[in-house]
Formats: sequence, structure tokens, C-alpha cells
Amino acid sequence: MRLSQFHLNTSKETPADAEVASHQLMLRTGMIRKLAAGLYTWSPLGLRVLRRVEAVVREEMDRAGAIELLMPSIQPRELWDETGRWEKFGGQLLKIKDRKDGEFCYGPTHEEVITDFARSELRSYKQLPLNFYQIQTKFRDEIRPRFGVMRAREFLMKDAYSFHLGHDSLAGTYQAMYDAYTRIFTRLGLVFRAVNADTGAIGGTASHEFHVLADSGEDAIAFSDGSQFAANVEMAEAVSPGARPAPAETMADVTTPWQRTCEEVAKLMGIELRRTVKSVALMGDQGFVLALVRGDHMVNEIKLAKLPGLADHRLATEAELTEFLGSEPGFLGPVNPLKPITVVADRSVAAMADFVVGANRKGFHLSGVNWGRDLPEPTLVADLRNVVEGDASPDGQGTLRIARGIEVGHVFQLGQKYAEAMGATVLDAEGKAQVMHMGCYGIGVSRIVAAAIEQNNDASGIRWPAPMAPWQVAVCIINPKNDPAVAEAADALYAELRQAGLDTVIDDRGLRPGVMFGDIELIGIPHRVVVSGRGLESGQFEYRGRSDTDSQNLDRAALMAQLGVG
Repeated sequence: MRLSQFHLNTSKETPADAEVASHQLMLRTGMIRKLAAGLYTWSPLGLRVLRRVEAVVREEMDRAGAIELLMPSIQPRELWDETGRWEKFGGQLLKIKDRKDGEFCYGPTHEEVITDFARSELRSYKQLPLNFYQIQTKFRDEIRPRFGVMRAREFLMKDAYSFHLGHDSLAGTYQAMYDAYTRIFTRLGLVFRAVNADTGAIGGTASHEFHVLADSGEDAIAFSDGSQFAANVEMAEAVSPGARPAPAETMADVTTPWQRTCEEVAKLMGIELRRTVKSVALMGDQGFVLALVRGDHMVNEIKLAKLPGLADHRLATEAELTEFLGSEPGFLGPVNPLKPITVVADRSVAAMADFVVGANRKGFHLSGVNWGRDLPEPTLVADLRNVVEGDASPDGQGTLRIARGIEVGHVFQLGQKYAEAMGATVLDAEGKAQVMHMGCYGIGVSRIVAAAIEQNNDASGIRWPAPMAPWQVAVCIINPKNDPAVAEAADALYAELRQAGLDTVIDDRGLRPGVMFGDIELIGIPHRVVVSGRGLESGQFEYRGRSDTDSQNLDRAALMAQLGVG
């Protein structure tokens, strides 16, 4: 490829509306151009990178035994009604009508479509297991699309779906997909972690997320410093801190005229925040619930929703606070409610003594509160909170550390949720109809591009991992006098590198060296080789790796060795 015949449109300026490095650099390199909120055109440069990621994904899916197909992006409402997701999926589902008023959606995922395909195509257990995949555009109507292609409304995704007669077969394919994903992200040169995750809106019985580690990641992941344990913070178990100490204080009123938060109360009293207890008032299936977590902890909504009677909970209204506690927000607590309530305490709170809570009276809190003496033992003790740095690892090995991650892949054991809803069955060995078990395996192909940039950039631009770079080598020509010998030498080197299997681009645009080198560094090509009249006279080429601080003058043999040729 010759850059004089390629569309490359770079910029020195950082766009004002681009908040993260990947968005800034994808715009500066010209890889993407915004069409509308969350919608981007991929330029020829961006598409080269996207196709490299896609190729690795396809190779590893094929290697794992998956079979590629292609499903429509527009899906009829009837399929989504069968699974009940037409209404449940929420505002991200872009709903459209055709000229006959038929209702459709632009597919955000394809569980319904693939299940419809399977129930029509599969008849016997002898056809199983099967794993179908596609690489295709998806659309999710994000409320606030941001960070460029990191959270776009339209994106390229690899989604796969497996079908099985039983759970053991599903578990085997699930592990095969887990291993394939590990190979994909390793081959792409990314630093990543696989973590236990919540199944979310997709549903299912088990799932793992794959996160590229980056400070700009939207997700927090917890991992042990003494083992391989890793989980999304939403799923990481917060273990009990141990036995409760004996009471050492007497319960007493503390005047807190305007102090409503745990932080404000702790500051007023001159105590550690961890000695206070936060009360969250909820209404569940069985009535009023007070959920208690330590003042320095955060309630985990996913864990809370998994408790009995709280699947569809909501925050209590001020009228309900008055009815059950006789209080207003900021002074709530579990001591002496007006009516019977359910008290759900986090494990850390159940192990506390001499703690501080709201007094259910405006302007007051209570100190020196103890279970069994000042209030009954909790109705339920459970894991209610997000883990924090320094917590004990749930597997008993080491302590937890928290890192930021960008989710780029997710695997699910769906079980029979979709197959049962849509009547997807096969005949077993005895001729009886059996509902198939399913797995679902997604990779954000376009998101991987952004995640890689977040993990690999510097002041000069992108530093692509070699497997993702648009080209492996850039041959740069410095030829202000239009010397035919320089042009011929550059062409000869370009041809030799291509013949050796290196994807090479030749920069023959005639730019000044500083501008030309700046572009090559900005777009992140791993190897740069300069051909000049001075170099020809000495029989050398100027070589610089993208991560090198200095250039080297190498003869042809040394250059080829540096590039791994010969």
C-alpha cells in the first residue's frame, strides 16, 4: 500500500468533546468520523484495524468448532413477544415499523432469532451439540452514547449460540469458548482478566466477563493478590469479618442538627466512618425492609435484588418512612421502629458492636448500639455490599485488589430459558421431545479496538499491539531532490518486506520528515524504516520501533534480522 494512494487524514488537534484517549486518538488518526450520536463511519485506516481483530476472532471461533452463519439485523416483534423481552429489554431496544405497520426491532442481540432457526432446523439429539456464530452489526439505543466506539449505539459484535441436549454438554462448550476467548485476547496482545459476572438482561445460570485492564474502564473488577480469583465487583463476595466483639459502650443520643450522612456524623463525633451504619429503606414483596451496611461501604443492588422478596424492590417513600419509622431521611435506623419491619444486615454490620445509627428522630443519632441488647438480632444476615480494596479474597487466598476494566467479551450458560419459551426441542434417544440447553458467547469487536488504544498509547499517539496494527512496517522516503536511486531503493525494500510476509506501507507522500514521522507514530505502526540519500551512501537504513526512544542505523542484514525476516 502506498500512502499517496490511500486516504489518511490525521489531525494535531484533540477534539474538545472526546473524553478518553481512545476517542481522542481515533478521531485524530481519522480512524472514525461521527455521523450522529453513537454512530460512526469507519475510515479505510480504522477498517484495517477492525478487520484484523475480526480475523483473529474468526480464526479462533473456527478452531473451537463453531460454525459461521449470518442472521438478519432487523427482527420481528413476534419472536421477542415469545420470550417476553419486547417490553422487558427496555429503552435500548430500537423499535421500528415497516410500511404495513408490522413491528420490528433493530437487533441488539440474537437469542430469539437463533432459537427460531434452531427449532426449525434441529430435530434429533444426534445433531447436537452445535455452536453457531456470526460477526455482525448490532444496535442498542444508549441513553448517553459516549467515549466514541467504546459505548456507541451501533457496534460490531461477534455473537455465538450453542445448543445441547443436556447441561454437561453445555458446560463443555462453555469451557471451550472460555478457552477460545483467552486465546483471542492473548493473540491480540491485550492485558486482560476473566471474571465471574452477573448474567444481567440476557439471563442464564453462569457467566464470565473478559475485561481489558485500563484506568478508563467503566467497570470495577476485584481480583486476589494471592490466587487466580477474579470477579466483577457486582458479583465478588464480601466475606464475614469474623466474630462480633462484646459491647463496651452504653447506647446514647448524639445531637446531629444538620448531619444527615454517615460521613458528616463520623466527622462530628470524631470517629472512623467504619463505626457508623447506613440505613437504606425499601419496600419489597413482604413490606418494609431496612437494609444496613457499614458507613464506608456501598449497597450492591444486584446482591440486594437476589434476596427473598426483594427481586422487585423500590425505595420507600417519605410517607412510608413516617409510617414505619416515624422519621425522615438522614436520621433512619433500626432501633425502635413504629411498626414491625424486616431488618437485613450486611455481614460486616452483623459483626459490629458499639455502632452509630440514626435515631428515627430528626436531629439525632444513636451511639453505642449493640445487637441483642438495644435491638433484636437482624431478620436476615447476607452479603449486601460491594467489596473494597483490602477485603479478604472469597477463596481464602490473599486479599482483594480493585482495578478498572473495559468489558470486551462475555460468555453465558443460558440453560433452557430461551429454548423453553420458544419451544425449541429435539427428540432424544427414546424419541421423546427434550428442550435444548443453550450457551451464548459475545465479543465486542469494535470495542476491542478502543480498549486496545486505552491500554496502548503515549504522548505521540497509538502504540498498537503488532497483531492489531494497520500495517507492521512503514517505509518512509526522504527524497527532497527526487533522486531516482532513493525511490528505487525504497520500492525494492517495500517489495522485499511484502514478499517476506510483512504487511508494509510505503510513505511516498513527499512530506517533511517531522510531519511524516509524526503521522506514523500517531497511527501506531510498530516498525519505521527510513530510506534516504544519506543512508544509501553509507549502505544503511534508519530503523525505529514504535516504543523505542532512539533510532538505529542498520545495514540490510541487520534490518531484516530486526524485523524477523530471513
